[in-house]
Amino acid sequence: MDNLLIKRAILSVTDKSGLVPFATFLADNNVELVSTGGTAKTLKEAGLKVTLVEEVTGFPEIMGGRVKTLNPHIHGGILADKDNPDHLETLAKHKIKTFDLVCINLYNFAEAASKGLKLKEAIEQIDIGGPCMLRAAAKNFSSVLVVPETCYYSEIQKALSENKMQADIKLRLKLATKTFELTSNYDAMITKYMKSFI
Repeated sequence: MDNLLIKRAILSVTDKSGLVPFATFLADNNVELVSTGGTAKTLKEAGLKVTLVEEVTGFPEIMGGRVKTLNPHIHGGILADKDNPDHLETLAKHKIKTFDLVCINLYNFAEAASKGLKLKEAIEQIDIGGPCMLRAAAKNFSSVLVVPETCYYSEIQKALSENKMQADIKLRLKLATKTFELTSNYDAMITKYMKSFI
């Protein structure tokens, strides 16, 4: 599809700068907000209505937050091709709702690595769910707008404001490309760090 109407978003960010104004913009334009832990807390404290991820998945965060978004109700909602009738039929069968916008930024592994932590401590700052959601949304840019960094908030707000809350394919492809670049660099940084222990 050329233009994607933004109706439902998932937000899970480490860097919360600019989060509240961006989420408020979405909420003011009738976008349903779904969120995790600390992000949800920040949004709720700002007076925004938020659906917790565990309400969507029917399962609580476990293992100290290691597992929270790795669930078909999240990834099915991100990866479904909205132009594919088989995908839509599967969603209906399993009562999975689609996401239109995925706003994720990753755990700051560079900061953790710079502190000289022991390997076992540092690896707790390796994001798993975040890159999975980012890559899923970027792969499915035909049906999802991915927001991988805070620096894109104003550009996205402007684009959506000018196009009745619809994200065009050019913007979606651009941000998908930026996302794969970001996750590639993130993995390269982790690889370099772990090699230093070999």
